[in-house]
Amino acid sequence: MADPKAPISDTIAPLEVLWQDSDASDDPPLQIDIEGFEGPLDLLLHLARSQKVDLTRISVQSLAEQYLEFIDQARVLRLELAADYLVMAAWLAFLKSKLLIPKQADDKGETGEELAAMLQFRLKRLEAMREAAVRLVNRNQLGREEFKRGAPEMVIVDKTSLFEASLYELLSAYTTQRQRMSVTQVEITSRAVWSLKEARDILTGMIGEIGDWVVLDQFLIRYLIAPDQRVSALASSFAASLELVREGKLEIKQTSAFEPIFMRKASKPAKATKETGEDN
Repeated sequence: MADPKAPISDTIAPLEVLWQDSDASDDPPLQIDIEGFEGPLDLLLHLARSQKVDLTRISVQSLAEQYLEFIDQARVLRLELAADYLVMAAWLAFLKSKLLIPKQADDKGETGEELAAMLQFRLKRLEAMREAAVRLVNRNQLGREEFKRGAPEMVIVDKTSLFEASLYELLSAYTTQRQRMSVTQVEITSRAVWSLKEARDILTGMIGEIGDWVVLDQFLIRYLIAPDQRVSALASSFAASLELVREGKLEIKQTSAFEPIFMRKASKPAKATKETGEDN
């Protein structure tokens, strides 16, 4: 394989080698002998570009004679092969004439220097493409010089956790964890309450049955459906009894604080209000 750092003249194969195939195996190679230089025409152009051979010193007559002699001898030469050589020779002859003949005042075409610069640019571009191709071919190829990395090795990680905490920290952590896991739902149920009107209606209906002092709770037991209604019934009944005492329809008394409340039907409506005030 060619070295990418080698000179371009060492990496470019001659044209007669590149054009060797079954149809042109018998074609005579083109060799040029001009002032001691021998080689294919493309190599001559490459050396001219690198200024190893000066185009202004090449004999156009000698170049034309060698081309004519080659064409006469290569009768079996393929037409496209001969045409390529003639195009190169014609371009060199035209460039030679431009360099030697002074530029006329009415000459509107390119000068010899411009044509030489154009040829030099083309040859530089060709050289850059060939060098890039050689470098691409000589790069390391996957599966030949370079290989993919295989599956990574299994990494076994052995971890040992060590915790240091006081008793208070342990209890706090335990409490926090329990609070996260526990779900507290508070459900407040509606309670049945006695309204003041209901208590007044019941007490008014019982006044005719009361003959002597009777504890207020005894009359409410038969009206209490659920035990949790006791507090509401007592509060509403006590408020209703005060209203009936104010109206003179009922008498209530209590011997001391936190003692049972007694009630009875008012015997004398005119004195009911006064006695009620004294008992309270």
